[in-house]
Amino acid sequence: MHEVHQEALTTLEACIVACNTCFDACLNEDHVNHMTACIRLDRDCADICSLLSQAIVRNSPNVAILATACREICLACAKECAKHDHDHCQKCAAACESCAEACHSLV
Repeated sequence: MHEVHQEALTTLEACIVACNTCFDACLNEDHVNHMTACIRLDRDCADICSLLSQAIVRNSPNVAILATACREICLACAKECAKHDHDHCQKCAAACESCAEACHSLV
């Protein structure tokens, strides 16, 4: 099954990298307390993308359920990251939007 979903796997991986990069960069921002929601969503998003990726590779019967959850978390992360002008946040927002679309195709 995972060969059929190679594009989704690639998009999920890009989202994981973007979220982890954003998470780390947010921790180094001058006003880190203003980045709390972004940091939390970055972590949740990276985690659910990783779980979905693993589920696809092992042909889990729960791919559609996880993809639905992943899409919602990606959209929430994209919305939060888009509020911030930092380059890492803007890149993360774009990656999360793409990932949400990929998740939608898995449902």
